[in-house]
Amino acid sequence: MLLQDPIRPVTQAEVETFWQDGVVLLRGILDTDWLDALAGPLEQTISQGESVNLGIMAPDSGSVSGSDSNPDAPAFSAGTDHWRHDSTFLAFATASPLAPIAATLLDSEQIWLWEDSVLVKEAGSPFVTKFHTDASYFNLEGNQVCTMWIPLDAATPSSGVVSWVRGSHRDPVEYRPNMFVTDEPIPGTEGEPIPDVLGTPELAARLISFDLEPGDLTVHHARTLHGSPANTSEVRRRAVSMRYFGDNARFRRKPGLMVRPAMTALSDGDPLGPPDCPLAWPR
Repeated sequence: MLLQDPIRPVTQAEVETFWQDGVVLLRGILDTDWLDALAGPLEQTISQGESVNLGIMAPDSGSVSGSDSNPDAPAFSAGTDHWRHDSTFLAFATASPLAPIAATLLDSEQIWLWEDSVLVKEAGSPFVTKFHTDASYFNLEGNQVCTMWIPLDAATPSSGVVSWVRGSHRDPVEYRPNMFVTDEPIPGTEGEPIPDVLGTPELAARLISFDLEPGDLTVHHARTLHGSPANTSEVRRRAVSMRYFGDNARFRRKPGLMVRPAMTALSDGDPLGPPDCPLAWPR
């Protein structure tokens, strides 16, 4: 029987850290039986083409340095919305400890699922996840929107663990979404280009990252700048992300972004919910 509650409660200090820094580390909060249950469905997303190798979009086709192109480099596989056709992903999104954790951190009475995501960097995968904000990809507005990053393997800087720009969720600028493995913005989108985080001393000084073990997870605000390096290690970096929103989130049509078919009739400011965004909390 998979535990539906966190192994331990979220502390008030962790809630305050989330709102202050835009990201919080929650150690030892998730029963790893959930990760064991996800392992098979995650592999299926890769083997059956439900996820894609983002590396094919990288401008250097696999070279960390930007030269010596290698299209056969170890993959960076990613996919979304697996909950729609896989019962384990649906259960993880709506029946695991994740939704009540989100409710506590966001101070929201209700929590809805926006999407899930598989993010696998194979051992030696040279592809960098460029800095971006999740909010720029979502047809959402509101302050109660977060992403949970859940590792299935130990994650370190050498294997491609995420880094965040502390406090960037409070910066007033709205950024353009990029192509994830390249700085090129999505055509037709609006906003400011993502800054060169590593090359801007003020932003680089605010970077924060954590070594993670299975059972740990991070939660970041949808407006927090983040990215991750190549996997230069000899181990895989398997992770699943869950994106949730709370009471004050509303639909907002953003230029250049695809609108889900079930949302095409919505107007800015309309609430969102089932069937496209399942209610995850309360159960």
